[in-house]
Amino acid sequence: MITISIDAMGGDFGPAVVIPGAAKSLERHPELRFVFFGQEDKVLPILDRYEKLKKASRFVHCDIAVRMDDKPSQALRQGRWKSSMWKAIEAVKNGEAEACISAGNTGALMAMSKFCLRTMADIERPAIAAIWPTLRGESIVLDVGATIGADAQQLVDFSVMGAAMARALIEVKRPTVGLLNVGVEEIKGQEEVKEAGRLLRESGLPTLDYEGFVEGDDLGKGTVDVVVTEGFAGNIALKTAEGTAKQIAEYLRAAMSRTVMARIGYLLARGAFNRLRDKMDPRKVNGGVFLGLNGIVIKSHGGTDDEGFAAAIDVGYDMVRNGLLDKIETDLQSFHGRRARDVAFKAASAQTSG
Repeated sequence: MITISIDAMGGDFGPAVVIPGAAKSLERHPELRFVFFGQEDKVLPILDRYEKLKKASRFVHCDIAVRMDDKPSQALRQGRWKSSMWKAIEAVKNGEAEACISAGNTGALMAMSKFCLRTMADIERPAIAAIWPTLRGESIVLDVGATIGADAQQLVDFSVMGAAMARALIEVKRPTVGLLNVGVEEIKGQEEVKEAGRLLRESGLPTLDYEGFVEGDDLGKGTVDVVVTEGFAGNIALKTAEGTAKQIAEYLRAAMSRTVMARIGYLLARGAFNRLRDKMDPRKVNGGVFLGLNGIVIKSHGGTDDEGFAAAIDVGYDMVRNGLLDKIETDLQSFHGRRARDVAFKAASAQTSG
């Protein structure tokens, strides 16, 4: 059994989406069990409609729900220890659940997760990793908005964590990793990115293959399994891709309804258009994973529907089933242990030569 804690009040629609989404995920993974945290009068009437889900769940009442427009500091002051979001995260810390899912306020969820779960050893900043549909299948992109800016060491840590997630989710034994840059040439880009590239080339990590710099168009191509960037650029890339997908869908919809011949053509090619729609459906890849914490927290889009929320639960299920935390801890220890030995060796060599 895998137990998932759910912030039932999170997102634009709260329990109206969260509960049906959990029911859909349970149909796909019967071994799931849930702990729902939320306001009794809003959650239980909906949960009562899903008999199978109700039998696989327990409910904990919480008086406070974090609002989507709350500032992280405000959410911490008012919701720490007692809100549905905090209680769902705390369930992971206490071992009552293996992963937490929330569609709530991203800033508040990250602040509470860091405060409650703490970051792993050697990790200064956590990252949000997104699943990215590509021409080759799926890639992992991080950071997509946890923190603004990152130094070389943090970009390397993101690379190690992203590769561990790719091994857990995409099940690639040795994922390829690229650093997002303004060009593929080694002389281009910010100093932090170039230094991170040097560290990755010299790391000799057996758990990933560093492919060098990648550009924006490589995201959709699936040039590498893991694309690493800092949160400002990553969030812009994510929102741009989502907006472009919606724009193309609107163009197609308008073109297919413009003339009688276009409608006939759509009917003849309906299967192909349905496959395209599924490929471009953002609900299928919903769920950003908070990496670098002592626990698994998944952020669902706040405006998603029940199918999208079910996809976020599916991501949490896969992360637990494939041992994400153990993979990250092992890889980080390997990298930082090697780095410490290299630094000690260079210092000893400098003393000897001196």
